[in-house]
Amino acid sequence: MTFRVLICDDSSFARKQMARALPAGLAGALSFATDGREALEIVDREPLDLILLDLNMPGVDGYQVLASLQANHSPVHVVVVSGDIQPEAQRRVRELGAIGFIKKPTRPADLLPYLRQLGVELAADDTRPLEDAQLDISVDAMDSYQELVNVAMGRAGALLAGVLGNFIELSIPTLNLFEGGELHMTLAHVTGRDNVHAVSQGFVARDLAGEAILIFNDASFADLGRLLRRDDAEIDDMLKTELLMDMANLLIGACLKGISDQLERPFSEGRPVILGRNARLDEMLAGRHSLWRPTLAVEIGYRVEGHDINCDLLLLFTQDSLPTLDRQLAVLGELA
Repeated sequence: MTFRVLICDDSSFARKQMARALPAGLAGALSFATDGREALEIVDREPLDLILLDLNMPGVDGYQVLASLQANHSPVHVVVVSGDIQPEAQRRVRELGAIGFIKKPTRPADLLPYLRQLGVELAADDTRPLEDAQLDISVDAMDSYQELVNVAMGRAGALLAGVLGNFIELSIPTLNLFEGGELHMTLAHVTGRDNVHAVSQGFVARDLAGEAILIFNDASFADLGRLLRRDDAEIDDMLKTELLMDMANLLIGACLKGISDQLERPFSEGRPVILGRNARLDEMLAGRHSLWRPTLAVEIGYRVEGHDINCDLLLLFTQDSLPTLDRQLAVLGELA
């Protein structure tokens, strides 16, 4: 029997990782889409049995793909494979017709039960995982970094959702490589905003080092206080500082743990320090760029659905960290 599988993910690293979790016997019936729009075009022109679908993609996202398939009564089965592990995300995709949910990173043991559920029968020799020689997927370093952060972002988002009792809308991580003097230009869309509050926390591990900066919008404090049942307290500078530090401890800590778990490099974290309150971020960062050699910068956005709560997390890795990231990600993706 021919069983046709489409892998849809905007990350080449994730596409390859998902493909390598499939049995080798499916190599000849495997296709790929880099976003939701492309996936729907393939569904329209080719018969498919299974889609492995990411949620957080630019343009047409996974939710929109599921909604379109449901509206058109498509017979194709969908298993969502996502870094967004919020229980509410899992409930929503099942409501839209997904037959299952797998958290990233993908492993063969995660996929085999769904293949058996759909009646896939493979000879013993065909059940071994796909190998790189059977795939034609090129993965660059930035794609690998983004997928690393995507998984960590999802874990932090799920933790925040549990604390606040609300669904967290996750951004697509933005990555840039910059020279020290280009920091303000690289982060122009962040530093050019109105006044914000920011907390900085350094982190180090074996052959890894960097800084995490949480940026919080002043207008978010009122809603945040209500969700944390602090609406009876005056939102003064003291409470804002307390809420800011609570958010920094939660998001920075969870995100760094998500990264260190994947890289198998436990981080030692410094104490969080207030960079500034109710000021422009570029003013807070002035003069700090001279401390950095060429750096990888990652921006992650978190939004609380239905509330005016917005914050951004910047992760800055030193140039000396990049070779270690490359080596560990090669192992993680089994690309070495």
